Amino acid sequence: MSEEPEQIVWAGKFITAKVRGKWEYVARSRGIRAAVILAIDEEDHVLLVEQYRVPLGKACLELPAGLVGDDDSLAGEDAAAAANRELIEETGYRAARMEVLGEFFSSPGMVSESFTMLRAHGLEQVGPGGGTDGEDITVHRVPLAELPAFIESARKRGLGIDVRLLMLLGPGILGGR
Repeated sequence: MSEEPEQIVWAGKFITAKVRGKWEYVARSRGIRAAVILAIDEEDHVLLVEQYRVPLGKACLELPAGLVGDDDSLAGEDAAAAANRELIEETGYRAARMEVLGEFFSSPGMVSESFTMLRAHGLEQVGPGGGTDGEDITVHRVPLAELPAFIESARKRGLGIDVRLLMLLGPGILGGR
């Protein structure tokens, strides 16, 4: 474990580039956290979103997600409230209840960011979704049984595939072990 001091190389509104010894990494600025939502409805359809991601230079297929308290008006917001807000904004669905599944790290060799994974229960469609402020999000409601083929089709169309979708592919990847 490195005992060397952390140095900030650059800081923006949402991310900070840091160095500790020989290790370079990125952190969220101002302690901002993320919430990621696993939303599976009563008919075993999972809600996914497709949106352009600048770092990839292309659209990416993902679970709905967003930042907790990313706006000054949302100071003190908890992960469940942020998850429900983001779920409505991105997909047009509201959850009757959010279950916290735990804290996880996206890419711990490069990013210090963690996210809270939440499971949405009691989904009700209340709007069209699509995001806010020009996010231009496409909502997909995909039967779990068809998810592997849907992801493969998205990959063939040139979309990036978020690593968190692996958890939904897990049983097929493990081959019934």
